[in-house]
Amino acid sequence: MIDIRNFYKSFGKLKVLDGINIAIDSGAVFAILGPNGSGKTTLLKSILGMVIPDSGVIRIEKKSIIREWKYRNKISYMPQVANFPPNLKVREIIKIFKIFRSEISFEDDLIKSFNLESSLEKKFSTLSGGTKQKVNIVLAFMFDSPIIILDEPTTGLDPLSLIKLKKVINDYKDLNKTILVSSHIMGFVEEISDRIVFLLDGKIEFNGTVDQIKKNTKKNNLEKSIAHILNNKND
Repeated sequence: MIDIRNFYKSFGKLKVLDGINIAIDSGAVFAILGPNGSGKTTLLKSILGMVIPDSGVIRIEKKSIIREWKYRNKISYMPQVANFPPNLKVREIIKIFKIFRSEISFEDDLIKSFNLESSLEKKFSTLSGGTKQKVNIVLAFMFDSPIIILDEPTTGLDPLSLIKLKKVINDYKDLNKTILVSSHIMGFVEEISDRIVFLLDGKIEFNGTVDQIKKNTKKNNLEKSIAHILNNKND
């Protein structure tokens, strides 16, 4: 579904992505991990068309996306911060998204699942952080997009909402969607991910399954495996 080859990007003298090669399949959850400054945000923005590489190519369904825009209709994006006009009601925000996308939407079940019925007539600025994030989830999953990108999707969620988010992700994976996730919550990543790309200083330090990284580092969970890699790099 997504193929990234020989991808380089610098901002001035700072080399942010240094020869990235990744193949991301459909019907899988792909986690893009790394410490702050590792290049993961730049990589996600590149897939979204917000960053143009110095060299290299990103292909979606075998077609280059560089300086293209129509492919974005195939992507649903959940930003880390739900930053929508504060005076708009939740129902109005959903309506605007439906106008822009001009396709069938499936928000009703999501609204019910995340208990947002009572929030639909509230202004976005009056919502709690957790409720804003649930609105963010609805907007990301309400269209039949083949690619879904989630940037820190667990922020502010209570345990019950987190369980529901995991179910939504798994349901969409079963529908053969390509799901990219960036998160600092390693327990969440370990539970939902099929493959992990761990970036460090703009290069791929690991690309494989959770079981593979635990086996390689001889650790019993993902968090300890990541810590082991970072400690070895700092030694």
